[in-house]
Amino acid sequence: MRKWNRLSLGVLFIVLVGIQFIPIQRNETELVSNADFIKSYQPPIDIGNMIQSSCYNCHSNQSRYPWYSNVQPIGWLLQNHISEGKSELNLSEFGNLSNRMKRMKIKSIISQIADDKMPLPSYLLMHTNAKLDSLKKAQLTSYFDSLVNNIDK
Repeated sequence: MRKWNRLSLGVLFIVLVGIQFIPIQRNETELVSNADFIKSYQPPIDIGNMIQSSCYNCHSNQSRYPWYSNVQPIGWLLQNHISEGKSELNLSEFGNLSNRMKRMKIKSIISQIADDKMPLPSYLLMHTNAKLDSLKKAQLTSYFDSLVNNIDK
């Protein structure tokens, strides 16, 4: 029995070391397109900073990866999370959406913030600066409300 335990641990160790050499496709670019939400709508600086710190890591083409993203399988999980986030909302491409879709996405953003669904609690564990207190939520909601009403119908 002991021999199997050692063998199992050895195989597990080799697998864990081996997977470190399988890279993730990173979601990083310094290029900011004209379709980028902040570039297009030019929100007030404090609102832009909140959006940047609370949303852009998972919902744009400008993710900032922490050191632990280089450790697999954590890196794969993070990249999967980012890919899912971008498939729902990509703020780097927001300007390319139709006006109808922009209004729908903004209404969804408002709902997600109000229901404490975004930013995700798991994200906030390591990114405390992304936490939205009640004042920040009210500011963001008010800003997005004004936007949704001003997008051409």
